[in-house]
Amino acid sequence: MAKAHKLLALVIDDEAAIRELLRTTLQAEGLDVIEAASAREGATLAANRKADLFLIDLGLGDGDGVDLIRQIRTWSHRPILVLSARTQEQQKVEALDAGADDYVSKPFGVSELHARIRVALRHHGLSLHSGAGSTLSMGTVHIDLARRTVLREGAAVRLTATEWRLLEVLARHAGRLLTPRLLLREVWGPGHSEQGHYLRIYIRQLRRKLEADPSQPRYLLTETGAGYRLLLDPPSP
Repeated sequence: MAKAHKLLALVIDDEAAIRELLRTTLQAEGLDVIEAASAREGATLAANRKADLFLIDLGLGDGDGVDLIRQIRTWSHRPILVLSARTQEQQKVEALDAGADDYVSKPFGVSELHARIRVALRHHGLSLHSGAGSTLSMGTVHIDLARRTVLREGAAVRLTATEWRLLEVLARHAGRLLTPRLLLREVWGPGHSEQGHYLRIYIRQLRRKLEADPSQPRYLLTETGAGYRLLLDPPSP
């Protein structure tokens, strides 16, 4: 059976007790967790670790969480939940307008937080649990976005974390032409948006693993000078 990749949550909060609470409760829900105690550290981890979920405090010691949300939104569409002691309506609106998916006021209940996380993930086609989600087909290849697994002719396909992330982005935008710059930002982060050789290497690797004839791909297509497109089998009537 293919090994499922856990979702990765990035917690950005300058209160050590809050980070510890979130780490414990999120790990209990099946997520991997990384932490940052400042806006600068959070921005660095966000750009380099490809988190699936962001939990961000607004009152960070070295910056405003709203600015960090705007920064992350320039290259990532993953769900962002704000955790903050700020309770004024205008502050909540500002965070939501900056790109946050939801706003949870401190102190918060763990059950409510988990419910809000599940909703945010579901809106982005993600799930804490492996039983739900979209299964996509490309000939004999089946991609399970929730379980984060790939089968080819019924056998598990082993993908590296980067190969999976690239395939996932293509699959979530199946049928659309995606530019190299967009794919590089989504998979490797904003600091790699000009390094197209990374993308060409990993596209070749995915074709070797997924296409019947990698030299004549049917599903993972290159449109010269424009970008890449993933085609899926048409849905059953």
